[in-house]
Amino acid sequence: MRVVRTIADLRPLLRSLKEAGKRIGFVPTMGFLHEGHGALIRQSAARCDATVVSIFVNPTQFGPGEDLVNYPRDLERDQNLCLEADASVLFLPEVSEVYPTGFQTHIEPGPLAEPLCGRFRPGHFRGVATVVAKFFNIVQPDLAFFGQKDFQQTVVIRRMARDLNLPVEIMVVPTVRESDGLALSSRNAHLGEAGRRRALCLSAGLMAAKAAFDQGQRDAARLLEIARVPLSGVDSLQYLELVDAHHLEPIQGAVDRTAALCVAAYVGSTRLIDNVVLAPSAVEGLNVSLSPQSA
Repeated sequence: MRVVRTIADLRPLLRSLKEAGKRIGFVPTMGFLHEGHGALIRQSAARCDATVVSIFVNPTQFGPGEDLVNYPRDLERDQNLCLEADASVLFLPEVSEVYPTGFQTHIEPGPLAEPLCGRFRPGHFRGVATVVAKFFNIVQPDLAFFGQKDFQQTVVIRRMARDLNLPVEIMVVPTVRESDGLALSSRNAHLGEAGRRRALCLSAGLMAAKAAFDQGQRDAARLLEIARVPLSGVDSLQYLELVDAHHLEPIQGAVDRTAALCVAAYVGSTRLIDNVVLAPSAVEGLNVSLSPQSA
């Protein structure tokens, strides 16, 4: 595995791979990697000839008072996980490398960035879209891999790639969970033992609703009621919404199309998000059910 810190060093390496006809996969991360990231890297390694993993804590997606300074970091562990998961290149740019002096161009992601997390984190998806677009331009991957846990992010990025004619296929990998159902997240490191137990409320609520859905319940209001009961254990529930999986519009009445049940809540001072996808009919896989639809 090659470790590269500058765009100037990365580009000739990627150019040589492209000239050799290699298919390049890309996994953008903010570090403090866990098995969820490992799943993304392994998916890329299985489908591509070379996999680039970036570790970059992107300052433009953090708002005032959010945890940029305290975001967990462990580069040695990250490097070991990338190596074990068969990454080919680890890209570790500094902030000045990604945002040079005088930087002033940003991607405005549009209406998909406004509901759910966007309502509570203004500017967040502007920062996400901008940095991902920059990395797509730097790496020029054939495939890019993202986790379903950041559901709204996957929808925003797919729309951006389509709208800007970016030649990259966006792959969404199912959320990786602990054996007790807790979705893996770098921010779980901030939870104490008691907080971790209470954090199980999120997956418990989502899985209860999914079980009801799988048993034939299709009423959106009833599914939200079922999910809400276990969520009484969190300190603050930001949102619990059932939305169209492609357009993120709230679903009223019967769930007759692929939907996402999404939640964001605080356990102590730690903000956690999670979701489940509800599909009324059998689909080939997550990436089919979540593929972009005609505007």
